[in-house]
Amino acid sequence: MDYLWTPWRYTYITAGEASACVFCELLRAGDDPKSLIVYRGEHNFIILNAFPYTSGHAMIVPYEHVNRLHKLPLPAATEMMALSQRLEVALIELYRPDGVNVGMNIGKAAGAGIAEHIHMHVLPRWVADANFMTVIGETRVLPESLETTYQRLKSKF
Repeated sequence: MDYLWTPWRYTYITAGEASACVFCELLRAGDDPKSLIVYRGEHNFIILNAFPYTSGHAMIVPYEHVNRLHKLPLPAATEMMALSQRLEVALIELYRPDGVNVGMNIGKAAGAGIAEHIHMHVLPRWVADANFMTVIGETRVLPESLETTYQRLKSKF
C-alpha cells in the first residue's frame, strides 16, 4: 500500500464548523502573502484556494459578507465578473491550460464548502486532469506549491 502524506490538510479536516467566516478572518489578518490574497480590488479580492483542485485555483471573494449572489450590490457583482475575466487571462498566460472553469456554488446543497460567504472559483483545467489518482484514489497531485502559485499570479495583478 502507498501512502501520500498531506499534513497541511490536517487543519482543514479537523476544523469542523468554524464560528467565524474564514474569508473575513483572512481579510482582517493583514498578511496577504500568508493569507494567500493575491489582489485587493475596490469591492472584491482574489485569493488562492488553500485546498485547490489544480495549481492556479483561485477565487474572487466580495468584501461584503453575503450568502447569496442576488444580495451582492451591482458594483461588487460587476467587479467580480471583471476580475474573473482578468484571472482567466492570467491563468491562460501562466499555465497554458486546455480550458478554464469559472463558477459559484451557492449553498451547502449546491456544493459550497464555505456557504456563508459567496465566492467565484476560477481554475485552469487540462484534458484528462481527472486521472486515476483523483477518480480512484480520491487524491489530488499538484505539481506546484501554493507559495509558487501565489508569486506567479501576484505578478499578473
